[in-house]
Amino acid sequence: MKTWSEKDKQYIWHPFTALQGAPEPLFIESAKGIYLYTADGKKIIDAVSSWWVNIHGHSHPEIVKAIAEQAQKLEHVIFAGFTHEPAITLAENLLKILPSHFSKIFFSDNGSTSVEVAIKLAIQFWKNQGIKRNRIIAIHGAYHGDTFGAMSVGDRNAFTHVFSDYLFEVEFIDLPTKENKNKVLLQFEALVKTNEVAAFIFEPLVQAAAGMRIYSHDFLDRAVALAKQNNVVTIADEVFTGFGRTGKTFATDYLSNKPDLISLSKGITGGSLPLGATACSEKIVSAFQSSESVKTFFHGHSFTANPMACAAANASIKLLMSDDCQNSISLIKKNHQRFIANLGERKPIKEARSLGTILAIELNTETQTSYFNDIRTKIYSYFLDRNILLRPLGNVLYFLPPYSITQDEMNTVYKAIVDFLDELNR
Repeated sequence: MKTWSEKDKQYIWHPFTALQGAPEPLFIESAKGIYLYTADGKKIIDAVSSWWVNIHGHSHPEIVKAIAEQAQKLEHVIFAGFTHEPAITLAENLLKILPSHFSKIFFSDNGSTSVEVAIKLAIQFWKNQGIKRNRIIAIHGAYHGDTFGAMSVGDRNAFTHVFSDYLFEVEFIDLPTKENKNKVLLQFEALVKTNEVAAFIFEPLVQAAAGMRIYSHDFLDRAVALAKQNNVVTIADEVFTGFGRTGKTFATDYLSNKPDLISLSKGITGGSLPLGATACSEKIVSAFQSSESVKTFFHGHSFTANPMACAAANASIKLLMSDDCQNSISLIKKNHQRFIANLGERKPIKEARSLGTILAIELNTETQTSYFNDIRTKIYSYFLDRNILLRPLGNVLYFLPPYSITQDEMNTVYKAIVDFLDELNR
């Protein structure tokens, strides 16, 4: 009889993984709290929250209970022409914690689709009014997902190169830094003043996949203000930054000027089930308030607003807004800041940065910062050998724990990071 590993190799095509030459994936039998348990008895700290989704730890009893109870009542129903309590409650819960000008939630399946929905809504917003605006602005280095619309507004790199002939044109501005932010703002202002721009899409404050690149909320606030002054639709991709990751419930909570659309996913269900949501302001909704069929938003997914996923999300939001969880987020933030301060000057470090629960250490290497930097294999193997999952972004090592992590568990990861840096320094 074939082993699980042999069957996996024969039948499964894993994401972001070469079909030949890649290491065999680890077989995970179960997970609890911050730990992953392998078939051969290893206990691995999930220090990246399983691709950033698992904000409360694995198999959280409150989320498990919500899913189980919902599964016994209604596991799924078509969401066109039908509705149900978990979706209504979730929309209400989201609108309570979002800025007050949001009035409707459009559900989808994941981060890419929540972005795709936002882009399509922004385009149709103008079409429904009979106004021609067809340019979109994005930021170099962005990652917004893997569907074609999401790829189009993302960075043109090795991940999208094969599909470049099929992506629509986008105006890209540079990532703002201390040195260039005024120049970039002038570039942005010139674009939005043309009256041709339909939308501006951005990852607020952190470009995650690009290497946890953090930029100024002051710049973004001014850019959103300029967009609003010129009636450009603004889209905040909070798929990663939402639900406490930056220290606030949403990264756009740092801004005085709020976006028109917000894309959400990842942490929305606490990492338990796939779900996407796009929050729509009343401004956007108003362009679709019509009985004309051509002004309908013709978009949907088979599993839109899946009741079990919505129930999980409701439980996750309740946990997120609790005092215990908010205190944990604050503690992680302070621990990261203290850790960076104590690192001092170490030769392997190009830059150490943090925001909220995000800690990133960019390493000096012989080649430039890149997802394909060769040191990524060394980083991944080093920590996995010590039963810690830290999946680097090239030469950027990052630590993004579930909020349920304890001080001792954080110290274990911090010590391993220091040991790794010291080993590089030898």
